[in-house]
Amino acid sequence: MTQDKRRQRSFTRRKFMQAAAAGAAATAGGTMIAAPGHAKTNQHPDPDVILINGRIHTMDANNTIASSAVIKAGRFLEVEPGRPNAHAGRKTRVIDLRGRTVVPGIIDNHNHIVLMGNRPGFHTPLENAHSVAEARDIYAARAKTVPPGAWITTIGGFHFNHLYANPLDKTTGRFPTLAELDSVAPGNPLFLMISFTGPGVANSQAASILRANGVTVGTDGSVAGGFPTSECTKALLFLRQSLLNPAERRRSTLDAMNYATSLGVTTHIDQGAFQALNNATDGAAHEDNFTMHFPFLENYEQGKGTVRLRINFLHMETDDTTPELVQRLKNAFPFFGGDMVKTGGIGEFIAQGTTVPGRFLDAARKVAKANWRAEVHSLGRRASAASLPPDFEQEITAFETVNGEFPGVVGNKRWVIAHVPGITQEWINRFKSIGGSLSLTGWQFLAGAPVTNPLSPYAGPPFRMILDSGIHAGLSSDGMQIAPMNPWIHMYFATTGINARGQPINNNQATGSPLADQRITRQQALELYTSRNGWFLREEDDLGTIEVGKLADLVVLNQDYFIVPEEQLKRINSILTIVDGNVVHDAKVLRIEREDNDED
Repeated sequence: MTQDKRRQRSFTRRKFMQAAAAGAAATAGGTMIAAPGHAKTNQHPDPDVILINGRIHTMDANNTIASSAVIKAGRFLEVEPGRPNAHAGRKTRVIDLRGRTVVPGIIDNHNHIVLMGNRPGFHTPLENAHSVAEARDIYAARAKTVPPGAWITTIGGFHFNHLYANPLDKTTGRFPTLAELDSVAPGNPLFLMISFTGPGVANSQAASILRANGVTVGTDGSVAGGFPTSECTKALLFLRQSLLNPAERRRSTLDAMNYATSLGVTTHIDQGAFQALNNATDGAAHEDNFTMHFPFLENYEQGKGTVRLRINFLHMETDDTTPELVQRLKNAFPFFGGDMVKTGGIGEFIAQGTTVPGRFLDAARKVAKANWRAEVHSLGRRASAASLPPDFEQEITAFETVNGEFPGVVGNKRWVIAHVPGITQEWINRFKSIGGSLSLTGWQFLAGAPVTNPLSPYAGPPFRMILDSGIHAGLSSDGMQIAPMNPWIHMYFATTGINARGQPINNNQATGSPLADQRITRQQALELYTSRNGWFLREEDDLGTIEVGKLADLVVLNQDYFIVPEEQLKRINSILTIVDGNVVHDAKVLRIEREDNDED
């Protein structure tokens, strides 16, 4: 698609301001205006793309496997078991899949791609390295593509647990050494850190620069972590202040989108950030919540957006009156925008902490009264029958109260609790009864450990229990701080229960308890990332499956997800990703031809 056409389908800061002003005027006059929409048909007879000879898992209600699909004007025109009947014109692109496996574009219902796009330096994801040697190879390849002297960084999204010194010995995970980093990026300062606040390591160039700017770096390149302030957060503050500007943020944003499409992740519900204070307490999850979206919107306005972005607004106020939340609800529009960019709800926090129940309940009431969607997160579990209630119990109790005061709001607006590693059957049932839904993340893959708690003897989330309960659920990554973005790693964890160190932590090999076995099938895991996730966007009629009339997002995989050995699940990626009918990632494995045989 041309940049002009992409620009028409996007939702920019300028368009938001214009539409917001028009919306306010229309509302004042008693008439509501609709968000920009797109026609589902186009009168031009020639298809834009025809895909043939594939194994296209549509993920529809019948689990149909098609061999061909036809795309026109950003939507699926035909999905057939045989060669399509559509006439291919001179401008039609024909893709022979040669038996490759195709799935719908992956929908990540809870991540932080906007934070990833605002990273300082040339951010280089390390989540797909499964040894120190592979990490070195990733950095060596990156060093060949960046300017001499430019910073190469990896901030969150990985852990040394999966960087094995010896791939056959998974107890030897470690950071690359100073000498190893120096050898792969001799012309660039290189800094990497795990999680929110480290620890991390730097090469010699980076260590010299950081020391000169007040950061303590060990003689071995080590950079200490800690909460809330550490040498890693000091380094991060320096990098942000010295490297980030509007142009660099736009460039980094494009890197983040390109990385997502290389994995086949085509749609993202971004969950915001902790509000930055611009000091050394800011960790990897901090940014300015009021400006962090600008580089994304600017790229969309220029026709460069390649993924679908849905923007949630995070609020973590300590003021019981939550004045920022009040103003957000008054002056923003939920679910407003176009097919490519759209606003969402309030989340993944609506106020600071469930430990102040009155503040949390009042914030939930405000969201419900304004008729918005709410999303919160839970990382807790009950340690004993007498222990303080974990966050999910407090959240569900508050949501039950609010749902009684505003009947049906939880189900109608699709309120969500995310992560829930320790949730139990009782509380799943209670949340289901008021229409709640759960976002499930395999974040424990990186650093999770076996659990022996008799009340919840699983590392979690309890995938099997949740699916068997019938509550609406979907999969997400929570990338890119304490978890990878790669959806295939999360599907690996959901289907095996095995962590990055090769330990069974979410299956019955961990404790022998049947309740500890929370594995699900590959089909179920993929459904949670596709057909069931369209619901979280409120766009199940447009996204999540490959069906006639739906938006044309799909992924051609490098391996057959349904039959590869378990360990190969982590190495699945995209060789061709299509969003809105446009090729947004092409590994040059397949030929894309015009019907007149002119190679594209």
